[in-house]
Amino acid sequence: MIRLTTFLAILAVAAPGYGAVPFETATASFQDAPRERIWDGRVEAVNQATVSAQTSGRIAVLPFDVNDFVDAGDVVMRFTDLEQKAALDRAEAAFEEARARLAEAQQEFERFSQMIENNSISRSQFDQSRANRDAAQARLNSASSGVETAREQLEYTVVRAPYAGIVSKRHVQLGELVSPGQPLISGLSLQQLRVNVDVPQSMFHSVRTIGKAYAYIDGERIEAASMTFFPVADAAANTFRVRVNLPDGAATLYPGMFIKVGFVVGETKRLLVPAEAVVRRSELTAVYVTDGDNVSLRQVRLGRAYGESIEILAGLSEDESVAIDPIRAGIWLKEQAQ
Repeated sequence: MIRLTTFLAILAVAAPGYGAVPFETATASFQDAPRERIWDGRVEAVNQATVSAQTSGRIAVLPFDVNDFVDAGDVVMRFTDLEQKAALDRAEAAFEEARARLAEAQQEFERFSQMIENNSISRSQFDQSRANRDAAQARLNSASSGVETAREQLEYTVVRAPYAGIVSKRHVQLGELVSPGQPLISGLSLQQLRVNVDVPQSMFHSVRTIGKAYAYIDGERIEAASMTFFPVADAAANTFRVRVNLPDGAATLYPGMFIKVGFVVGETKRLLVPAEAVVRRSELTAVYVTDGDNVSLRQVRLGRAYGESIEILAGLSEDESVAIDPIRAGIWLKEQAQ
């Protein structure tokens, strides 16, 4: 197997003079970039909840288990509903009876209204008919509310997911009898995540004043959508809690993970080149450096990415030129070495 140093020696052959190189180059230069302080943070879900029973019943359907994904509105649990359906039937029957009683009382009141004009009935009889009509109307309103309550209790026998996410815990089993208020199932959404970071008191003012942060995961740099600052310090650790809200679906993160979070505390000069100029081959990280018509592959040590640029920590100097298209540069270099 060819060792890494030997591999570099083979590729770092200067191309003979054939005029200017036929590919685009960029110049390494010091540019203003954020100066960051990095601390560990723990990821948590913005939306996480435990759904509780709102009616009594026995678990009849339990289609999802822990770690299963559910869409918003999916049925995650069903209760037996015989009692609730019977209650709804009784409420609807009471409503129909109250409506019939109101119609009867309304007709009687209209008849008595005509009779009172002819002095065919006493004033007390007319007042009684009006009271009967108003009472029938009140009973109808009450019966209508009873129907809505019974219908809602029937709806409570079907438990739906409030948002799309992952089932994190099941508190009941199939066939179990539950009562109102009993926890049923817990879940969390992976769409909206945030990171809680404890920032030292000495840096809290700078972090809060600038208000910019970046999360780092698997080489990816994710800018925070917003930040929340807790105005109370931890008396034991002398730190302030900062909540970093990440953009929706920004990366493959899971609640409970520890990740690095960089808070911008100022600016500094960093040697930057286009990120597309970097060659990555196994353990090798390098760039094609051009000097006139000479081209060589040089190993470099990288820092963090800043937009479409990446920082060079070692291996390259200011004003040196690098090939923007390393594949094309490598092919051209091999052709010239033949």
